[in-house]
Amino acid sequence: MAQTNDRGTVLLTEGPIGKTLFFFALPVLLGNVLQSLNGSINSIWVGRFLGEQALAATSNANIIMFFLLSWIFGVGMAATILIGQSIGADNLQQAKRVVGTSAVFFAVLSIAIAAAGYLLTPHILRWLNTPPNVIPLALSYTQIIFVAIPFLFGYNFIMMILRGSGDSKTPFYFLLLSVALDIALNPLLIFGIGPLPELGITGSALATFFAQSISLLALFFYLYRKKYLLRITWQERHLLRFDRQIIGALIKKGIPMGLHMIVVTSSAIALVHLVNRFGADATAAFGAATQLSNYVQMPAMAIGAAVSSMTAQNVGAGKWDRVHRTTIAGIVINFIMSGTLATLMYLFDRQALGLFLPDEGTAISIGLHINAVTLWSFVLFGINFVVAGVIRSTGAVMIPLLVTFIALWGVRIPLAYWLADAYSFNAIWWSFPISFSIAVVLSVVYYLFGSWKKAKMLASQ
Repeated sequence: MAQTNDRGTVLLTEGPIGKTLFFFALPVLLGNVLQSLNGSINSIWVGRFLGEQALAATSNANIIMFFLLSWIFGVGMAATILIGQSIGADNLQQAKRVVGTSAVFFAVLSIAIAAAGYLLTPHILRWLNTPPNVIPLALSYTQIIFVAIPFLFGYNFIMMILRGSGDSKTPFYFLLLSVALDIALNPLLIFGIGPLPELGITGSALATFFAQSISLLALFFYLYRKKYLLRITWQERHLLRFDRQIIGALIKKGIPMGLHMIVVTSSAIALVHLVNRFGADATAAFGAATQLSNYVQMPAMAIGAAVSSMTAQNVGAGKWDRVHRTTIAGIVINFIMSGTLATLMYLFDRQALGLFLPDEGTAISIGLHINAVTLWSFVLFGINFVVAGVIRSTGAVMIPLLVTFIALWGVRIPLAYWLADAYSFNAIWWSFPISFSIAVVLSVVYYLFGSWKKAKMLASQ
């Protein structure tokens, strides 16, 4: 397990690497699963009881939110790495500078986005080609979600700070609170149970708003009551300012990490566009297979985030032997966890797809073929998540972005379209293992022979 120093900081620079990494990544993984289940349960309430138009309205809002979170994810990861390196170097003052500047940056950015989004929601929905009969529902839902953005961004910001300082458990506990509140409030506010008014889709949005705001405030008060090391005290309020050096690092390093998610999302949209050519059964099968593959990827994503935090502290401490051993441990844990999930999916493939598709028919047959070709390759792609997480921990962010772009837009999408035209729909799916293999080779080659160790998050380092 991770050790704690005399200041109360969780040290990821000491102790057994494999065990420390596993227990650090586990709350991150469980948090990802919780968020996915929360989204699925909310969709069931809206889709089953309010109808297809309401579900379409929430889908439009979710697309907007995922796009915005992609950018905030990048800046948040940059802050996590900066804080991790500062903690590893035992430079508490620099860590607090990062927290103070990041807090102001996130606050200004989230309030500006919330205000602009609220006012521009009608234009955004029209730009997304939202069906006219869906717009009234989408307008109400999306505007409330925009109002919730400062709380959503605030929670993600504090979560990143905690992970950077070596604490992945506390964010999970308060995420659990948020999810529990969201799940409980949805039916209460949608249907107006007891003294509460029936609000329909507006109630679903308000449930998210209340869940996010309550969990954020609870987390904030908990950290100050506990006297968390990196809290900004009244005497340190001068740190709540725009530090040009840190803002520059957050933007310069954060934007490429945010673009990484944009590349992934846009390639998925391009693939859906191709699959749609082959009819509703193909689209439904691909959607169901994607639901399952998302769960196979979750361990790799959690381990990738964990190794970024862990190696950032070790980079700051100059412990490069632990950086390399963390890489190996991350790859091994990914194989065990992702491989186990993929094996279970193969063993119960038809039953798992049957949760989303009719037991008999064309769609489930297509889904079985998609999984047979692609599922194992996500275990392989997990290596890329781990290696990229280690490389980014030094501040080398461009090569991981370039590798992802080459794998997805340079190989997978063109190859998928060519396979569909030259052979058949069933051949599309070989673009997954081929592109993922190329990504792994490129990442490992750069890890072994590249100059990522010389990268710096701050110019003064």
